[in-house]
Parts: sequence; C-alpha cells; structure tokens
Amino acid sequence: MSAAPDLSALLKRVFGYGEFRPHQREIIEASLAGRDVLALLPTGGGKSLCFQLPALARPGLTIVVSPLIALMKDQVDALRASGVAATFLNSSLGADEARTRLRDLHRGEYKLLYVAPERLMLEGWAENLQKWNVSALAIDEAHCVSEWGHDFRPEYRQLARLRAALPDASLMALTATATARVRSDIAAHLQLRDPAIFVSSFNRPNLAYRVVPKDQPLKQILEFVRPRERESGIIYCASRAAADRVAASLVGRGLLAQPYHAGLKADERSRHQEQFLRDDTRIICATVAFGMGINKPNVRWIIHHDLPKNIEGYYQETGRAGRDGLPGECLLLFSAGDVAKQTHFLDEITDDHERHLARAQLRQMVHYAESAGCRRRELLAYFGETYPQENCGGCDNCLEPRESYDGTIVAQKFLSCLYRIRQASRFGTGLNHIVDVLLGADTEKIRRWNHDRLTTYGIGSEISRPEWAAVGRELIRFGHVAVSEGEYATLELTAEGLAVLKARAPVLLTKSIAAPKTRRSRGGSDIACDEILFERLRGLRKRLADARGVPAYIVFGDTTLRAMARAYPQAAEAMDGIPGVGEKKRAEFGEIFAGEIAAYLRENSRQRFD
Repeated sequence: MSAAPDLSALLKRVFGYGEFRPHQREIIEASLAGRDVLALLPTGGGKSLCFQLPALARPGLTIVVSPLIALMKDQVDALRASGVAATFLNSSLGADEARTRLRDLHRGEYKLLYVAPERLMLEGWAENLQKWNVSALAIDEAHCVSEWGHDFRPEYRQLARLRAALPDASLMALTATATARVRSDIAAHLQLRDPAIFVSSFNRPNLAYRVVPKDQPLKQILEFVRPRERESGIIYCASRAAADRVAASLVGRGLLAQPYHAGLKADERSRHQEQFLRDDTRIICATVAFGMGINKPNVRWIIHHDLPKNIEGYYQETGRAGRDGLPGECLLLFSAGDVAKQTHFLDEITDDHERHLARAQLRQMVHYAESAGCRRRELLAYFGETYPQENCGGCDNCLEPRESYDGTIVAQKFLSCLYRIRQASRFGTGLNHIVDVLLGADTEKIRRWNHDRLTTYGIGSEISRPEWAAVGRELIRFGHVAVSEGEYATLELTAEGLAVLKARAPVLLTKSIAAPKTRRSRGGSDIACDEILFERLRGLRKRLADARGVPAYIVFGDTTLRAMARAYPQAAEAMDGIPGVGEKKRAEFGEIFAGEIAAYLRENSRQRFD
C-alpha cells in the first residue's frame, strides 16, 4: 500500500502556499479516502484547490464539470503555469485540436480534464470515460442542479447518469451559494453516497458593503470610480441597454470600460472578457451573464446599478470582488422605482409557483437594501449563519448608523388603513393599493371598491409614495404586517400589528437611506507594502503576461506582488515564503522579479512595515 501523500508539501511545491484555508485539508482528505463530498465554500474560499490537489495526489484522471467555457480556459491556464497536466474540451476548440486532446487523454497524459455537462451526455462519451481511468468527478457550481438555486440548469440534472458509468469514482459537488434546501437538492439529484458535508462560513471579512439611494446614477458611479481608475471593477446592470449606456458614458469620460451581455456577438463578448482579464480594460458593465466562475482575483469593487432579483445572486456577484483576500468594496444603488419595476416583471410570470418564489426572493432583497441593521449579519442570516459581533466595521450601517424617529403616527395611519380596507371589503390588497388610499389617489380600483369612502382615504399626504412604501415594508419586517402566501402578494394585519394599532403603542422607524459622507470604508486588511514598487512589479507582470498571451494574474496575483513589495527579495531563493510562488513559477519568474526589485533598491531605500 502506497504511503499517504504529504499534502502540505504538495501545496507548497505546486501552488506556492504554506497553509490550507479553512476546510480545504479536510475536504481533500475525505476525497482521497474515496468519499463523496458536498462542499460549500464562499467565493474566494479556495474551492478549486479542493479537487485540483487530490487530482495530483491520486492515480488516474479527475474530471471537472464546469458550466462556462471562460472558466475552463482560465483554470487550465493557471494550472499549466504551475506545471500541472490539465486540459479542457469544449466548443471553442477546432476539430484538429479536439482530436489531439482526445488522443492524449487516451494515452493518460492528463491529470485534470475540464468539460461542460452537455458534452458528458453525448453519445459515446460513457465509453471514453471508462477508458480514461477516471478516479474522481468534481461538479463545480453544483447549485445549478436545484430549481431552488439562483441559476438552475436542467442539463445538470443529467449528471447523475455518471454514477452508473463510473461507479467507482468518488464525486465532489462544490458551490459558493446554497441554502439548506438547495444543499439537500444537490445531494439528492447528484445521487451522492453518504457524503462528507463541509459548510464554511459565508462571511467575506475583506468586503465592505454599502447601499445608497439611487440619484443620478451615472454621476454616482463616476464619483466612485474616479479615485479607483487603476483598479478593476464590475458594474452590474439589469438590462443590456443599461450596460451599453453606462459603458459608453464611462468611455466618453476617458475610462477603460466595455459592455458584456448576451446581446453582443460571441467573439465581441469573448474579446471584452479577455481584455478585462488582462487588465487592458478596467471596468466591465454587465448583465448577470458575466462573471460566474471568472477567476480574476484582483477585482477591487462591484457596483449594482440596479436592484438584484435575489440575495443569492447579489451575494455571488459581490463575491467576485477581493477573491485574493485583499479589500473589496460593494456598492448598491437603490431606488423605490427599481422595486416597482422588478415587481411589474414578476407579475408577468405565468407559473404561480415560480411567481410566488420570485416575489418572496425579491422581498428579501428589498429588506436587505432598506434594513438599518448590519448588512453582513443580514447576508449571513439568509444562509442560516449567525454573525457573532454587534458591529462588523465593514458596512455603511455599522460605520454610520442610520437615525431612527418616532414613527407612531405614520405606523398608526398605515395599520389603520390596512384594517379599514379589510373590514370594508373582506379581502386584502397589495402594498401599492394601500399607499394609493393613504395618498387619496383616484384609481379605477379605488372607485370600483369604494375605497374613497374609507375614513383613511387621503390621510397620508404629508409624506411621499416611496416613503409610505418604505414604512409598509418596515412594518412587514417588524412582523406587524404579513404578506399572504396566495396567488397575489396581499398584506394582512398580524395579531401583533392589531395589538399595536389598538394600544396606540409607540413605533420607532428608521430614516430612509441617505448618501453617506465621502469616506472610503474597507473591510478586511490590506497588505501594507512599498506602493511604488508594487506598481513597478505590476507593470513587469503585465509585460510578461502579454508576451505569453495570458491574464496578468496567471503570472502572479496581487497578494504575491504585495508580499514581494514588502519583503524585497533580491534573489529567487529568497522568495521562499512568498505566497503563490510555487517551484515552477519560481524557476520561470523568480530571477526576473528579483532583478526588478534589486534594480529598484539601487535607486530607492527600503521602507519598514511594523
């Protein structure tokens, strides 16, 4: 029997890291013991290493199922740069290149093969798999198997057929976002056998979260981006038109920006993505089509130009910032108009079950945006995790707590109006109708139902429609009002709400979100280093990457360059302990970077970092 591999030595030699991240070693050991694994690690938590490292430690081929072509090329380029025999098969390859890779697979020349789920289901592929000595299967983005996930893909359901084709191969399912219900779905649909389950914390301590009222969004985006022109960021938009418009406006003001959405030709989309990966373009203005599985570690900020449809999507999109562990900023522009727009789209969904689910998810997203509580706590609570601290120090509500005010009178008016409507009509109505009654609006529904005769008709003219809607949503959060589970999202007075109404109990409400003071708050900790040297090393990295036709981070990530600009290694041997410098990369790039540092120190003195 062969000796157990030294995982720490393998990690250091190939990938250049001195220690594992949380859960990585346990996941790898479970997989190497032949167990099925279900692993939930946050974006940037090191999911890829969980199947890459055991592939090197065991005989045979590991197949990685991935939904996106860009992800496959990205990860294979990074593995090859570290000296790992990896390849991919997808529609981007010409016939001759595909045949060459298939021949090499038959010869056993690869340790990892990346492939899309549809290809594994093609006729004849089961025979190929049985010939290739497949020892393990890794299903990345495994939440795609569940209709309760935010990115359901029917082709993922068919992957269970691989169990019959490869009964002896262990299976690993990985995702960054999944509630308990989605986790259960993954295990059932992929037929995991008594899986070892690992759920890491969903907290991303290096990310700072902010929500500001949307007001002249282009101006707000420019004010945010200008001080960060040298940093990479993504602006998510709800529509293709908005993505095009924002990108064109930024380019017109001298910024390096490109749009990315399904309306662009495939080669144009691919070119824009490649420019972003190589830092030739700093900003991508995208619909949600962009980013899943993109392994660009130095995205420093994310802006949501429009309200996301659900918290899972928002969490995953913000998670594309700071994958290297350095600070990242997440800004959401929020407006009541976006809520109305999203609600209108949802009303057009014909399937009752799907519409009900989408409405519930949108309510949770609006609750997050309007909440006065810690945003980190809100996000973690959605995934069933309790944040242990009172103040996270990395969100707008913790850094600049919102003011509350005595909202007893407006709360009484809202609850009373809801009560009167129910009493007069024997049915519930939606939030917008209640606001119409409070404002004394002249609508067809109000006239038809005689709601203009209610004592509460027109009693709320002192505040605006968006403010009334925010009051209603806060009363829902307090539990004074409930949203019905039926076909329509009607509001009902709860027992607690009725008690507050009858007792005229005081109600403390929160002032609506207002633009924060100009201040750059960042969660997590940066690596203090010689910033001038860091910029010089970035320039060197860019030249080397361009010469090889790969994204800059394939050479070294920002974390590695910052560590170099802090430790000043002037020889390749002195780079032991610099994170991300494995044997192959040290052999290929060590002397080049050490030479650049030595040249810098001939003209500049060292800085000291405590």
